[in-house]
Amino acid sequence: MKNWLIGVLAILTLVFTLTFPTAASAAPPAPKPQPGAAASPTPEPHPEIRDAIAALQRAREHLNHAAHDFGGHRADALRASDEAIRQLKICLEYDR
Repeated sequence: MKNWLIGVLAILTLVFTLTFPTAASAAPPAPKPQPGAAASPTPEPHPEIRDAIAALQRAREHLNHAAHDFGGHRADALRASDEAIRQLKICLEYDR
């Protein structure tokens, strides 16, 4: 019984070892930056704000061309969208 248990554990260990090999990176290591080399361009500082402006502009266009007035709220929503877009653009200007 003891030898049977040891045999089963040995087989399970072998199966798991061959089934789940350790992950090795297939990609070569990233090159180290050379002194005096040109730096990569800086990423966009506020991509979420620019995405929000674009989303508000798309929503505004949808509202503007909608067939109905959304229970009388379309005009208010258009004004609020315009104001939000204006404020977000001002925020980006102050970040420069």
